[in-house]
Amino acid sequence: MRRLWTIVLLFTVASVAWGQIPTKGNVFLGYSYDRTSVVSNDTTSLNGWDATLEGKLLPWIGLVADVDGHYGRHNFSGSSANVTAHNALFGPRVSVEIQRFRPFAEFLVGVGRISRSSGISDSSTSFANAVGGGLDYRIAGPVTLRGQLDWINTRFYGHGQSGARFSTGIAFHF
Repeated sequence: MRRLWTIVLLFTVASVAWGQIPTKGNVFLGYSYDRTSVVSNDTTSLNGWDATLEGKLLPWIGLVADVDGHYGRHNFSGSSANVTAHNALFGPRVSVEIQRFRPFAEFLVGVGRISRSSGISDSSTSFANAVGGGLDYRIAGPVTLRGQLDWINTRFYGHGQSGARFSTGIAFHF
C-alpha cells in the first residue's frame, strides 16, 4: 500500500510541475538577407524571407522550426543565372526575458536546397546546420521586433559553403 501512495504522490507532483511549464511560444515572419557562396570561393547576396515557429518546453528552452527562401542572380564564369535557395531547419533555442528584451541563441539542423537556372537548370540538396542568435524587443503586448543573425553551413554541389543570414521582422508571442 505504501508503494502505491508513493507512485500516486510522484504522479501528482509531476503533473503539477508540468502545469507550471508555460506552453507559450512565438511565430516570426520577416525579411531575410543571405550572404553565402553558391559553390566554393564565390559569394552572392540573396534577398528573401524567413519564418519560424517556436514552442516552449521550459521558460528558457524552446524547440524551433525555421524555414526560409532567398532569391537573386549570380555570375558563373561570365554567364548570369537565377539562384533560389531554401532551408528547413529544426532545433533548440535558449532565451531569457529581461524587461522588454528577449535575447536568444539557437542551434538548428536540417536540409538546404539550391537551384540555378540560366536556360539550363540544376539543383543540389544538402544537410544544413546553423548556429546563431538574436534579440526580440517588445513593442506592445505580444508583438515584438526581431533582429536575428545565423551562420549557416551547407555542402551544395560537393563543396562546403558557409554564409551569414540576417533576418528582421515581427514576432507574435502567444
